[in-house]
Amino acid sequence: MTTGEAFSITVLAIDDDPACREVISDALSRDGFKVLSARDSSEGLQLVQQEHPQIVLLDWMMPGGKGGALLEGILEADSGTEVILMVHPTATESAVAAIQNGASEYLTKPLEVDRLWRMVDGLAAEARQRHRTLQLDRELLDSYQFEGIVGRSPLMLEVYSRIRRVAPHFRTVLVTGTTGTGKELVARALHKRSPYAAGPFVVCNCSAVVETIFESELFGYVKGAFTGATQDKIGYFEYAQGGTLLLDEIGEMPLTTQAKLLRVLQSQEIQRVGSPTVRKTDVRVIASTNRDLRAMMATGQFREDLYYRLSMVEIHLPLLAERKEDVPLLQRYFVEHFAGQYKKPIRGITRRAQALLARYPWPGNVRELENVLGNACMMVEGKVIDISDLPEHMRYSLSELISAEEKWVSLEEFELRYALQVLEHTDGNKVRAAEVLGISRATLYRLIGQKVNGQKVIDGKVQPSLPKQ
Repeated sequence: MTTGEAFSITVLAIDDDPACREVISDALSRDGFKVLSARDSSEGLQLVQQEHPQIVLLDWMMPGGKGGALLEGILEADSGTEVILMVHPTATESAVAAIQNGASEYLTKPLEVDRLWRMVDGLAAEARQRHRTLQLDRELLDSYQFEGIVGRSPLMLEVYSRIRRVAPHFRTVLVTGTTGTGKELVARALHKRSPYAAGPFVVCNCSAVVETIFESELFGYVKGAFTGATQDKIGYFEYAQGGTLLLDEIGEMPLTTQAKLLRVLQSQEIQRVGSPTVRKTDVRVIASTNRDLRAMMATGQFREDLYYRLSMVEIHLPLLAERKEDVPLLQRYFVEHFAGQYKKPIRGITRRAQALLARYPWPGNVRELENVLGNACMMVEGKVIDISDLPEHMRYSLSELISAEEKWVSLEEFELRYALQVLEHTDGNKVRAAEVLGISRATLYRLIGQKVNGQKVIDGKVQPSLPKQ
């Protein structure tokens, strides 16, 4: 379906009064709406499930007091449906309460035809706009995907431009950015756009390598080089011969290994541990990190000469909070991806769920958004993701994270408070909290090691200040 195709609006009237159903049909049918009607709750719910009307007019005083249960059933079947309640003038208070539970509007009986038409026409216009937006989002996904990276913000367009210019020529590149911003995707894009694209793409997670075996992991070893070396073994550089080696989280690499890596980058030669033989290597190296290497240089934790060798070209990835305009596009991308993976007919996300996602600070960046929507697509039972399908920790009002007397705080402190709330929600399980936030455990440890309002955080708890003597 393209944006130019007609989009018809279906309206369902559920009322036990045939005269009311006839008024609705006469008022709306002549204006191009497809109007269906049901005389009781079971017939109405069945039509909702079969026809998926965009708008439902529901008699709130159904026989047996079933209006509330039917509203809940309609929203469970399709939470994107707009429900207009039809109530007697004495029941408007209950209608207002129902609006808080998902209904869109209410009309009092007997129905005023002009007001009925204006209300339905207004909701229909919103439905058409959402449909056009959905189609445009799908077209934008095709236009603003770059080697598996999604984004159309100026910051991301600049990242794409740098990748295009650098990929044909680089020997070393440094990719920086907070955990979850997509550094490995950028590394893969550089590889795919390089003349070495037909070669292997090898990833070495520096934070997962034990310091004592780092050299043998990178460069390999020969039989008898050390106790337990029962046969020759090639290292990451030889695996990546003729291709690209990603040194992920290079800030975790020990200083002794940094010196040997620098020598390899300068000479393009390696030696397996325990071997006198020098081997030529033809490998492009991409280093990535979520740490501040310049600050590490100042404290002697990272070699200055290695930093300048790696950072001849640096590509920095922005926080998701710095490119909020990309969030709707990423939402569409992940929903379509997971809907296909789980084989579910998910059409999208409700407006109120989108509003919550738009307000959320995303401390775990794109990876956290991916985790949240992957979980939502797994949990949703209908065709539209609603707030109830999002993780429990996201359903709290953001205002609850900030006390009334301290409404305005820095983004850094806001993210810290949110991380502490997630940590509390997971009963102090830092591994689970890091998974929920979409960040590494090391990043979580550094984050909760900060202070809230100048007070220390120990084991995820804000410590009370000691009284002054």
